[in-house]
Amino acid sequence: MEYQLPQNPPTKAKSHNLMPAIPTYSNNCSCFFCIIMSETVPPLRRAKIVRYFKQMPLADDQEHILALTGLWKIAITNPNDPEFPSLGVFRCMVKLIQKGVNHKDWLLRCQNMYIPYYAAHIIGSYTMNKPKFADKAVKSNVVQPLMELLRGKISWVEQRVALRALGHLASHEATFEAVSEHEAEVVEVAIDIASTCLKEVYEKFLVLKESERLEYQRNLLTRGHGDLELENRRAEEWASQLQCWSLYLLGCFARRERSLGLICKKKFLKDLCGMWGGLANPTSPAGIGLLRTLCDTQIGRESIADLKQVVVNICNVSRSSDDRQHMAIDSLLQLLRDPVTRYKVIDIATPVLADLVELRSMGGKPKVGQTIMQTLLQDYHKIKFGELKLKSETSKRTLEELWDLKVERVKRESLMSEEEMREKEVSAGILKQEGNREFEAGDIEKAVVKYTEALDLCPLKSKKERIVLHSNRAQCHLLLRDPEAAVSDTTRALCLSNVARACLHSKSLWRRSQAYDMKGLAKESLMDCLMFISNRFDCGERKGFKIPHYAARMINKQMNATWVFASAKSSWKNVTPKEFVVQNKIDYKLRRRTS
Repeated sequence: MEYQLPQNPPTKAKSHNLMPAIPTYSNNCSCFFCIIMSETVPPLRRAKIVRYFKQMPLADDQEHILALTGLWKIAITNPNDPEFPSLGVFRCMVKLIQKGVNHKDWLLRCQNMYIPYYAAHIIGSYTMNKPKFADKAVKSNVVQPLMELLRGKISWVEQRVALRALGHLASHEATFEAVSEHEAEVVEVAIDIASTCLKEVYEKFLVLKESERLEYQRNLLTRGHGDLELENRRAEEWASQLQCWSLYLLGCFARRERSLGLICKKKFLKDLCGMWGGLANPTSPAGIGLLRTLCDTQIGRESIADLKQVVVNICNVSRSSDDRQHMAIDSLLQLLRDPVTRYKVIDIATPVLADLVELRSMGGKPKVGQTIMQTLLQDYHKIKFGELKLKSETSKRTLEELWDLKVERVKRESLMSEEEMREKEVSAGILKQEGNREFEAGDIEKAVVKYTEALDLCPLKSKKERIVLHSNRAQCHLLLRDPEAAVSDTTRALCLSNVARACLHSKSLWRRSQAYDMKGLAKESLMDCLMFISNRFDCGERKGFKIPHYAARMINKQMNATWVFASAKSSWKNVTPKEFVVQNKIDYKLRRRTS
């Protein structure tokens, strides 16, 4: 259990600057940067550093925080520099964390509360890239003190850096086993943190008044600047990072097919779909990344295929502007390639993946659309001639249309002359104009029919015309309140418009954003709307560019809906003040008994 931390840490200054420009000198312990790091003779410098790292955990000096913040800055700036790892920095950090965990009085004295955080952060930075540094850290026994922080011995702030460090250690083959010695506990705690950390940070920090927040956490978040807006923003980022690092650590076990029974519990798999990392962590694989990893395993595929809600959520990401779109597509393809799971998901996945067959490359993989087509049609003849039965007539019809579009129609058009192709193009243009007139006259259903006929005639090579026809038909579907059909058409238009996303079809992005809004999919709507604005800016509208008011309204709406603390805030509203006081008293008593 965690310590009962003081609401007002024993520091005189309200906003202490953790990195003063000039460290103060102390007689008890040589100034690390003024004396040791300024040494120009390499052997003497190394000897002094080794001696300092040995003496630092033994001494009780306020200069420690200055040295640690400097070491932290060096570690995150130059994580591949071997100097400190080779001279005993890991053993020093281990002893400092152990001292903070085991000696409460020392931890709560002056600025010592900051020490475990920086020590764990330094370990995580130096083990990030270099397996040999990670190996040296493990041999210095870093895992056990990091586990103490992971268990929540101090607070969520230290859990964040402990997860980061353990994640880096688990990512290297040579040091994974050191973390896996605590496998069951690590996995269970990581799952718990991933599922509850947003609520935890909201209730134990963000919802509190300024005076009620732990000052050392506030200073860590803002680097001592004390700006409340920055503090809240960083708390949001750190809470999201806490979740992302939990998922990353779980991914290290899933990739090695370890603890899959724990990870693949139904509730957690359902929760994963909502763990998207937020806009603050666009490079994190987040929940969809862990699902993708699980799809590489038999247990993972079968567990996911049995949960319709999870498959549907993966489908939603596969047709979005999320940078993780390729992970969702890969997940669906893995499920469809497995004969055990193929027919559990084919009715859900087929209509979605059929919209993506025009993709050429994504996530560094070429010919994605062709791969999708081959996977969907691999047993089409068995379905066509009744040897295999699909539950959904929609899926069967989609496969028939896909076969006609990508096989039969390609053959037919390859045999046509240029004149015949030109005639088809002209006829399709006439039908499009007729559809436009029906649309302007308010007969939306007739306009849909005309656009559909035009698409059936328009040559496959006439991509610009097909983009416009799909986008126009999508607008009709929006007016007819059929958001699923609108998503389908806009996705097809976007796949045709630009594979590399350098200049996607703007109208289709905006229309798909509206369609996702109708479906109640705030994240997908937000990502499309942001891509819509970025696309318009990048495609020649930079001079005097202004965000359209309708797009600004959509972003505001979806940002509120996708706020990382939205769910925590909702549940918080359902807690009465009396219940909150009672629960706080219970938590306090439990901490008192175990501290």
